[in-house]
Amino acid sequence: MDNNRNTWIDYLRSSLTVLVVAHHSALAYTTFASFDSNCYINSTSPIVDSHRSVALDIFENFNDIFFMSLMFFIGGLFLSKSIAKKGAAAFTVDRVCRLLIPFIGPGTLLMLIAYFPSFYLANHKTDLIAHVKDFFTTERWPVGPPWFIWVLFVFNLLFVLLYPLLRRFKTSTGLRVAGFQHAPVRLFMFLLTITWLLYVPLAYHVGAATWTGIGPFDFQLSRILLYPGYFFMGVIVGNSDFNNQIFSHQSLVTRRWWLWLLFAVVAYAVLTVGAKQLEQMVKANQLSPFTGWMIYYTLYAGSCTLSCLAFITGFRKFVISPVPWWTSLSDNAYLIYLVHYVFVTWIQFLLLKYDIPAFGKFLLCFVLAIILSWLAAALLRKIRLVRRYL
Repeated sequence: MDNNRNTWIDYLRSSLTVLVVAHHSALAYTTFASFDSNCYINSTSPIVDSHRSVALDIFENFNDIFFMSLMFFIGGLFLSKSIAKKGAAAFTVDRVCRLLIPFIGPGTLLMLIAYFPSFYLANHKTDLIAHVKDFFTTERWPVGPPWFIWVLFVFNLLFVLLYPLLRRFKTSTGLRVAGFQHAPVRLFMFLLTITWLLYVPLAYHVGAATWTGIGPFDFQLSRILLYPGYFFMGVIVGNSDFNNQIFSHQSLVTRRWWLWLLFAVVAYAVLTVGAKQLEQMVKANQLSPFTGWMIYYTLYAGSCTLSCLAFITGFRKFVISPVPWWTSLSDNAYLIYLVHYVFVTWIQFLLLKYDIPAFGKFLLCFVLAIILSWLAAALLRKIRLVRRYL
């Protein structure tokens, strides 16, 4: 019996949460950072520092390529077992309590606190009433990182509706997933094709960085197919015995973890270096803008696929037994995700006046935000109702 069957997934999920905190901690210090004082929600980050680092540009782009897709994939893994255990009605109520209510209530309150430094920098006011009014009118109810929570809730509802159909094909899809365990190249080509089809054509037509939505229900339009695609791939993999098949320690997919890691690093390096080369070739009319765009985002899709595989197989390979501090991190990961932005923006704001190199500020912000978010989450989870759902 595999006593470690869920620990590695929990630790992978919590590690991605840590990456989210690091991602937001770094945004203030990228070379592309900009602040719009007329409408701060149009800024690249709530706080923008004068100290910048190209290294943090590279870190940001690496994260952005894959980590939310992988988060949605993990979000779908155990849903079939959950709905089979609870039933559709109880499962839906649970998702409302665990996702929708925290998003609307605590999520909005936390974003009001998180964005106050931005309001101050834009308007040079400390008027709380003016901030609240500006938050809901000029800024149009900024959603911040909790956008992931409401989108995940919608995917869960879609899952409930599709569950009878998915259950009907559970055996056949499980066998197909199991068939990949000794065919790593075929698995990579399948995932790359799916990633490309779900992302590249749409991103080309709407713009890779385009967001849209109503009020707090904001989402990245270019990934409106990619994220549900990864979520439902997670559901499908979750319908198989993935711990003993495709991601077992004996499968070639897992045993090749070091190749996935190597190829992920190479793919991202090629993407990063190639971006400037492609731009120069387009400017010199050696490539059409369309061709340059397609080459770049095909590499982008490859980097996403390889990074996801590297993280999944790496954690499956090396998470051998529970570690107390990491288990605590995993237990508190959801609340860390929910509250961290408050600490990130306020720490970045307080660091503005200090003449510290960008990477030093990033490290200070990241470490303090993780510690404070973890502590806040642990304290909040002492409340029984919070512990039950969050």
